[in-house]
Amino acid sequence: MTTGPRPDLPEPDALTRPYWEAAARGRLLIRRCGVCGRAHHYPREFCPHCWSEEVTWEDAAGRATLYTWSAVHHNDLPPFTARTPYLAAVVDLAEGPRMMTELVDCPPDAVRAGMPLTVTFREGIPVFRPAVPPL
Repeated sequence: MTTGPRPDLPEPDALTRPYWEAAARGRLLIRRCGVCGRAHHYPREFCPHCWSEEVTWEDAAGRATLYTWSAVHHNDLPPFTARTPYLAAVVDLAEGPRMMTELVDCPPDAVRAGMPLTVTFREGIPVFRPAVPPL
């Protein structure tokens, strides 16, 4: 039986393939500019800060701080329907960029802005969980 592309994963292209291949191996990559030195995420061919094309991949530390979140109770798109409720989140990576993700292993009543998080991977997708397990 042949299966089609997964609706919860973007289709990698030449630029993003290293990101998704690393994630499948449990590594989070970001891009860093060789001119201004700033990191950015999502992957782009140029620096969004100074427009230089001198950007390279680097391993992220996997640490982040929760910026904001929302509990999603209804989503009609597979495979998300089976995952509801879940916590959609925006995190500030230790390297500086902000990233959209999902918060896992955390009850909704334990979520706090500014809480320290660490990356984990679910089926090749980077998601974040509390760095210190909630009580």
